[in-house]
Amino acid sequence: MESDRYLGLIEAELAKLPTYVNEFYLGTNHAITTTYQYLTEIRRFFDWLRATGITTAKTNQAVPTEVLAHLRRDDLLLYVDHLRHSTNAQRHLNSPTSINRSINALRSLFKFLTITADNQNGEPYFERNVMLKIDSLNNTQTLNYRAHAMASHMYRGEMKFTFIAFINNEYEQHCDKRALPAFKINKERDLALIALILGTGVRVSEAVNVNLADINWKQNMLDVTRKGGQRDSVPIAPWTIPYLKQYQTLRAQRYHALKKDTAFFLTIYHGHTRRITANSVEKLVKKYSTAFGHPLTPHKLRHTLASELYNITKDQVLVSQQLGQKGTSATDLYTHVDQTVQKEALDEISKSAEQKNN
Repeated sequence: MESDRYLGLIEAELAKLPTYVNEFYLGTNHAITTTYQYLTEIRRFFDWLRATGITTAKTNQAVPTEVLAHLRRDDLLLYVDHLRHSTNAQRHLNSPTSINRSINALRSLFKFLTITADNQNGEPYFERNVMLKIDSLNNTQTLNYRAHAMASHMYRGEMKFTFIAFINNEYEQHCDKRALPAFKINKERDLALIALILGTGVRVSEAVNVNLADINWKQNMLDVTRKGGQRDSVPIAPWTIPYLKQYQTLRAQRYHALKKDTAFFLTIYHGHTRRITANSVEKLVKKYSTAFGHPLTPHKLRHTLASELYNITKDQVLVSQQLGQKGTSATDLYTHVDQTVQKEALDEISKSAEQKNN
């Protein structure tokens, strides 16, 4: 399962970090992907502490809590500045969102060390929490701007059906000859995966963790394990069902599935049947969407469903329930995606002005 892969990555990070960070890990209740991201951010911070000479520790594992206890606000501001002028794996400057993730990771660690931790004396490691003096970066883009940018990377309306038809009927002509056999084997599975995300709004991690028993064919409902491990159940768009059923009829024979293979979406890796990974889904969506001429990520497929659902219902609570979000703040963006109403209102203002002038 995808969670097993992340557990392996988490163990690798923890092995290179101090004991108190391991205690922090055991005491947190974040989603497994968030936990992994936080640990990588903590490791990056410790790398910086050693590189700048703030600590003389030879390894991250040897960084003592005393160093963290005596950090000044200026030290943290210097680190934030360092992040702002650093590049990511794509050689782009870190975005405010990326930097805020690092700040949030350190806030979580310092909260544990100063409040939650219960060491041998029954007290936290230290009392002074310098992270309380560090603000998150403001996003310089307005909600309207972000929504407009997001809308240009969605497959709303007929476009999503055109995209699926492209994969079904035309992609073979764009496919490299060496990759053609694999495409023919996986086409129905890939179509079902993409349709499921577009038809339910589930996250990639949630889609790959779907089991056979999670689909209620009679009621068109999907049981899903959300971030943090909560179980949820959401409706599946009716147009999605034929793609899921077509794949289901081929699943056992094509992927040599046995009774023990409970995962709905399978792949064959080095001759072994296994659950498909989120990373594989990211790659296949990128492959198909790039060939289609409108590159996007699986997360944008999720945004597509959310945007269309809000456009029809005008109900943020309903959208947040479909997406498995705890509140409606994250759905504010979707209320700005369709700017038709704004444009129509501006047109009415223009007409009124013209009538008065005439």
